Amino acid sequence: MAFETRHGDYTLTDAPERFDMARGHGWISRESYWAEGVPLDVFVRSVQGSLTVGVYDGAGEMAAMARVVTDRATFGWICDVFVATDHRGCGLGKAIMAHLVAHPDLQGFRRMHLATRDAHGLYEKFGFGPLTGVDRWMEVRRNDIYQR
Repeated sequence: MAFETRHGDYTLTDAPERFDMARGHGWISRESYWAEGVPLDVFVRSVQGSLTVGVYDGAGEMAAMARVVTDRATFGWICDVFVATDHRGCGLGKAIMAHLVAHPDLQGFRRMHLATRDAHGLYEKFGFGPLTGVDRWMEVRRNDIYQR
């Protein structure tokens, strides 16, 4: 069963049948700084393998989105938080975070992560801070992955 909350005239839900894949892909592949050029098939797999939230205006058009890569038990990584240009300034970033913090599938985690270039103030309001234990973390970077 989908988890749904409201923010004014907006509905936030993880119902997969409502998610506008083409619109979401357009935002992330063309307007994001973190996944520019992501192919549609990769985006579709990422959405299907995550807890994905769409935000819909009163007319039912998708106005924003977010994904959480999670095992729904111990860990979550919030990513692909995006608000359409014409819906910015309506508090949707805060509404998305409040929705995720309240989501029943995201409770009791040991860790919840995210990365941001410019929205630190928003995420700090929800308890996020600098990564600790950074000496333990490692990564493999493949920045050219979408050009293959």
